[in-house]
Amino acid sequence: MKAIGAALMLLGLLLSANPVCAAAGSKTIANLRTAYQGETTAHAKYVAYARAADREGYKAVAQLFRAASTAEAVHARNHKQALAAMGVTNPRAGTYSKTPGSTRSNLADAIKGETYERDVMYPEMIRTAKAEGQSAAARSMYYAWSAEKQHAALYKAALSTLGQKPAPTGFYVCPVCGATYTTRNVPAASPVCGTPKSAFTPIK
Repeated sequence: MKAIGAALMLLGLLLSANPVCAAAGSKTIANLRTAYQGETTAHAKYVAYARAADREGYKAVAQLFRAASTAEAVHARNHKQALAAMGVTNPRAGTYSKTPGSTRSNLADAIKGETYERDVMYPEMIRTAKAEGQSAAARSMYYAWSAEKQHAALYKAALSTLGQKPAPTGFYVCPVCGATYTTRNVPAASPVCGTPKSAFTPIK
């Protein structure tokens, strides 16, 4: 009887441990899925916003939207790779099928989205990934968070000078972390991931 009791106790411990093992990183996986869908949606949305800005004659803003769209694609790729490393393939991508509004309203919408990602979404996701020991996921999220901070600032500056229609300046986007810079302030290397400027993607 003692042997049977010990065996049953061991079985109970194993069964109770399995869900814990299976759940390791489960919240991070859910967060990565959400982030991937959000980044792919933003990529498509900003492409549409860039076209709208071009039609309205805001060439500098169109460049900014194209640069941000390129960065969001980098983040989406990073998130997808992090998911693959955790055993998740073919995550659901986001889409954008709406008709863009005016460039002014599009910038306001972009500021709202980037600010939420900067202040709420990514900080929470990074904390969760670290707590679950998912360093690759945390790095992917950190890269995105760092770039979203830049995007929020760039969009705010663009909105504040929208009526002036400043001349296009061009942008550079890091293909590793998505860091986004104007041609006037591009560094020799990304301070986030160390990628040299020579590898950056020019956006004109």
